[in-house]
Amino acid sequence: MIKLETTEQRRKIMRAIKSKNTTVEIILAKALWHKGYRYRKNDKTIFGTPDLVFKKYKIAIFIDSEFFHGFNWEAKKDKIKNNRDYWVAKIEKNIARDQKVNEYLISKGWTVLRFWCSEINKNLRECIKVIENEINDKHARIYFLK
Repeated sequence: MIKLETTEQRRKIMRAIKSKNTTVEIILAKALWHKGYRYRKNDKTIFGTPDLVFKKYKIAIFIDSEFFHGFNWEAKKDKIKNNRDYWVAKIEKNIARDQKVNEYLISKGWTVLRFWCSEINKNLRECIKVIENEINDKHARIYFLK
């Protein structure tokens, strides 16, 4: 028999979840740093406070957790059982905020890259390749304009 958490235990678990410097963010950041890429972390001067920022190339990278940012939301929202009204509203608000951030940054000439935590965990090399390709494209454009 599986013992379910009490409300207080669940609250403690949820409060322990970090919003900055998560394990997945650190994995991606260290991999990029090891390859010689330099970035800013959680830059509050950029709308939306991206997890990683390449200001020179106007690239903003967000690492989104599947639960809080609504991965496959239409299929998964019906599975939320506890405190449903709160969580559905919160996650849908997060999804709307993410879209607003994307639209604003893109309108200002930024490239927005969003990765799910599971993407980074399962295929770090591919995620790095996407970032490297974007940096190389931006670098080539800057060099060409000089």
